[in-house]
Amino acid sequence: MSSARSLYRSLLRELLPLTSAPKQIKLTPTHQFLRSCFFSKNASSNDTLAMGKASQIKDYLKAQRMYAALLERYNPNLRIEDEERVRLTARRVGFELPKAK
Repeated sequence: MSSARSLYRSLLRELLPLTSAPKQIKLTPTHQFLRSCFFSKNASSNDTLAMGKASQIKDYLKAQRMYAALLERYNPNLRIEDEERVRLTARRVGFELPKAK
């Protein structure tokens, strides 16, 4: 049971940054589903297949979080508007776009 609890907590740690700010934690349907899977009366603590799948899910969530952080770090212009992207590209090659009226 302690390894199941540890896995459950690590899954929650990976889910929390994806869902909301730390001060405003609310249980999403994903959180409720995880809780029901880990702590239902029908869940056996020796179910190694389910534990393996949960571990894979945890690894996937961690990889997705790291991927998003790296994408944001190395592509800072990814989430800007097209007009701003054109202006920055022009500045990169030495041009200054005229001011829009």
